[in-house]
Amino acid sequence: MHIGFLGLGNMGAPMARNLLKAGHALTVFDPSAPALAGLVEAGATAAASPAALARTDVEAIITMLPAAAHVKGVYLGEDGLLANVREGVLLIDSSTIDPHSAREVAAAAVAHGNPMLDAPVSGGTGGAAAGTLTFMVGGEAGDFERARPILASMGKNIVHCGGAGNGQVAKVANNMLLGISMIGVAEAMALGVALGMDASVLAGVINTSSGRCWSSDTYNPFPGVLDNVPASRGYSGGFGTDLMLKDLGLATEAARQARQPVLLGAAAQQLYQSFSQQGNGALDFSAIINFYRKQEA
Repeated sequence: MHIGFLGLGNMGAPMARNLLKAGHALTVFDPSAPALAGLVEAGATAAASPAALARTDVEAIITMLPAAAHVKGVYLGEDGLLANVREGVLLIDSSTIDPHSAREVAAAAVAHGNPMLDAPVSGGTGGAAAGTLTFMVGGEAGDFERARPILASMGKNIVHCGGAGNGQVAKVANNMLLGISMIGVAEAMALGVALGMDASVLAGVINTSSGRCWSSDTYNPFPGVLDNVPASRGYSGGFGTDLMLKDLGLATEAARQARQPVLLGAAAQQLYQSFSQQGNGALDFSAIINFYRKQEA
């Protein structure tokens, strides 16, 4: 299949490479010349702009962009995708944005004659490189089935979450819970160690008791408890604090629009905001434990 791909950042580039490995023909665009060059070297064809990409004979277009403003610009702009793409081309947006914006863009696409899915991902850069991402997909069931073979080239778990925007709903709800749970584990681990317990022993108790969760047994924030997690390499790599802060902001804004209380989500957003303002935005989000450990001194 001939696929267009826009957005070749830390997530988009390995996703695009996996499409090439699966045998798809790929036309790509990114404002970064080095990013484009890397995909061309891997076998893709470069387009000069989103409009130029849309005017090729692609059967589907995937976008992986930083925020809602970029998604709206690429799809709805005067020289964007919808102004140039032919009817019937399947559009898949894997950016993480708010559900309202996803539904707005999808409605415009459908009105233009293009089926569209929102398909944000979970799994991080490691999952993008390994082709093991989870796709949370919103849109019509028939369009989801049409997209499934494409997404299977980049991911392992592909879940239809319902109508347009519901992929984004699943993503913001899941990541809000992740942010909250990481703070809970950080508080518990910091408390136990402050009271004199060995961190590894405490984690072992938690992970065989009712407090067990992914943030504790798979991604524990206390240094030295687990190998091959950011806490054991100075909180480098992984999922950045500022990315978690972005997702918590999307969750609380979506909750505001729905008039739905998210008290713990809002508290988590404020904690990560404070932690980021202290200069920690580039650290993995599990570094939030240092917010508590510093207070012990």
